[in-house]
Amino acid sequence: MNNNLRIYGSVILSMIFWAFSFIWFKLANKTFGPITIVFFRLVISVVLLSSYLYIKKKFIRIKREDFRFFLMLAVFEPFFYFLGESFGLTYVSATVGSVLISTIPVVAAISAWIIFRERLRIINYIGIVLSFVGVLIFIINWDGTITYNAKGISLLMLAVISAAGYNLTLSRLVGSYSPVFIVNFQNCLGSVLFLPLFMGFELKHLTAASFSVSSLMPVIALAIFASCFAFILFAYSVRHMGVTRANVFTNFIPVFTAVFSFIILGDKLTFQNIAGMVIVISGLLMSQINGRKKKYDEALVLTGKTA
Repeated sequence: MNNNLRIYGSVILSMIFWAFSFIWFKLANKTFGPITIVFFRLVISVVLLSSYLYIKKKFIRIKREDFRFFLMLAVFEPFFYFLGESFGLTYVSATVGSVLISTIPVVAAISAWIIFRERLRIINYIGIVLSFVGVLIFIINWDGTITYNAKGISLLMLAVISAAGYNLTLSRLVGSYSPVFIVNFQNCLGSVLFLPLFMGFELKHLTAASFSVSSLMPVIALAIFASCFAFILFAYSVRHMGVTRANVFTNFIPVFTAVFSFIILGDKLTFQNIAGMVIVISGLLMSQINGRKKKYDEALVLTGKTA
């Protein structure tokens, strides 16, 4: 009983931390630019995860032929993924961002079907269609106009597509390296990729801006809780309850985000938004019912959550 409580408590807490990541970003964005937030988040997470790996003695040598896959990982996520997500969240609410990002498993399943000819069950195809219908209901008015900023939605879809590319690349590495090691190394490469952007576009604004310790707290929370604790807790849950069962919990991140956004940020949800969210989550659940090969399923649990 105590063991089950620890396992389910870990997976739920990790979902809460990831749900809060959208809110922490919105709070941090009041003071810092998107690239600054991502760069600081990556650097802090690398320091913390490297310390964890060092203490646990989990550092291993990367095979020479795998370096190209790690570089591809870093380009897809965190680089393109966080460019899309971070800039997208500057135009839309935290709730909208979390709903669109939650469609990653659907886009990843479609990509695996197109590239690897991975077969899915009929219920998975129905779930895929249902998820996209839910997104359309969520963002489109009855007169056909888009409720939310089109630029923000486009940037968030860039993040979703990048995550699908990440998922397909990651499937080549999950059997050889631990999840924490993969995340840490790709974040190291991601920090290097973001450094020129940070130096060229936002360092000048950062040095000129006036900020306090309290304004740094959302960035620190992103790094500590969303990038480190949430991931370690989720990895622990996956190890004890299995990939498929643990992955189902990720579908409820938009729900947590909507509730917390309403309480903290004052975001409003209409009946249409709620209906769209319910349909999206229902479709996501249907799309994941025994429809993916194990290695892609294992890769998917890291996608969109790794930095």
